[in-house]
Amino acid sequence: MLTAPYRYSGLVARQENTLRPVTETLGSTQDQAAGGAGHLLRQRLELAVLYLVTPAAPRAGDLNEFLPRVLEAGVDIVQLREKGLEAGPLLARCEVARRRTSEFGALFIVNDRVDVALAAGADGVHLGQDDLAVSEARSQMGPVPLIGRSTHSPTQFLGAWEEGADYVAVGPVYATPTKPGRRAVGLELVAFSSDRPAGPVFAIGGIDISNVGRVIEAGARRVAVVRALTDSSDPADAGLRLRRMLGSRDPRHLPPGVD
Repeated sequence: MLTAPYRYSGLVARQENTLRPVTETLGSTQDQAAGGAGHLLRQRLELAVLYLVTPAAPRAGDLNEFLPRVLEAGVDIVQLREKGLEAGPLLARCEVARRRTSEFGALFIVNDRVDVALAAGADGVHLGQDDLAVSEARSQMGPVPLIGRSTHSPTQFLGAWEEGADYVAVGPVYATPTKPGRRAVGLELVAFSSDRPAGPVFAIGGIDISNVGRVIEAGARRVAVVRALTDSSDPADAGLRLRRMLGSRDPRHLPPGVD
């Protein structure tokens, strides 16, 4: 005769056997959904050519009014970079950027702050060399969000792909006040990265309409800009001119009838 503990164990075992196919099916469905969302984000990343890094209060105007102007001009990705704000005020500005990028079908990235990126529903996070390891950010964010890495040398560039970054920024190509004390790497790193693309690569640092042609000639297919748009008296025109120089593979910016 079975004692109570054995009877209880048998009941639990039968319940577990009954529930296991259900939970496995749910887990599989969730994994498939996450995989589909991640694949879509990476497709959009692959199509992107113009990446804007903006502070919470750009000189070109209020963030809520500034973003639609540059997004309509052809910006594919917006990164909000504001190291001086606490989490609460930063999240409030992120909510503006998330709403505006969603309206225009663009990607939204948060600089450095994995916690804020998650809270804001951002498409990803961008990490500097002194920030979290990509693996640590991935463990916190899960498989779907994008993770980018800044690099300043060939060794760092190759290491970013080994870490598992989804995209890499190389620079600063030219000296820029947004990175005081950071030596410009010049066009050599752009050329090096263009010969070894394991994924999307964005040249960054002091790039504007006056020099983007040289950056493209060095091999860049994608650029990230800051002051070229955030400090412009006409950011929409500046964005359009940069977009023309870069071309587009994003169907949002192709002329009618072209695919």
